[in-house]
Amino acid sequence: MEMIADILLVAGAVGAAAYCYVLARRLARFTDLDSGVGAAVAILSQQVDELGRVLKSARAQAEEGTESLRELTMQADSVAHRLELLVASMHDLPEIEAPIRPEPVQKPAARSEPDATFVRHSRRSA
Repeated sequence: MEMIADILLVAGAVGAAAYCYVLARRLARFTDLDSGVGAAVAILSQQVDELGRVLKSARAQAEEGTESLRELTMQADSVAHRLELLVASMHDLPEIEAPIRPEPVQKPAARSEPDATFVRHSRRSA
């Protein structure tokens, strides 16, 4: 009886070892960096790094555009203020009764005869 128990114990140990070996191989394939989840994790990690670089670049460009827009807005405000002053100073000028108009340019006289005459010849029947 003791011998049967030892045989069953050895068979169970061999079965457990085989099961562990199969699981270890599956796990190695599962976490392999060339294929499987390991590859997916590695690719996602690279994409996150690339996205971070693109985000930093976009943020820098947005800040540069904001600064440029701020400068242009300040210039536009300055020009608008000067235009308001110019328009306000125009109210002090006396009004002109009749505006000066340039004399109209006279068109050359049209010729009475055309330079070329086009005539259609009739076909002669044979």
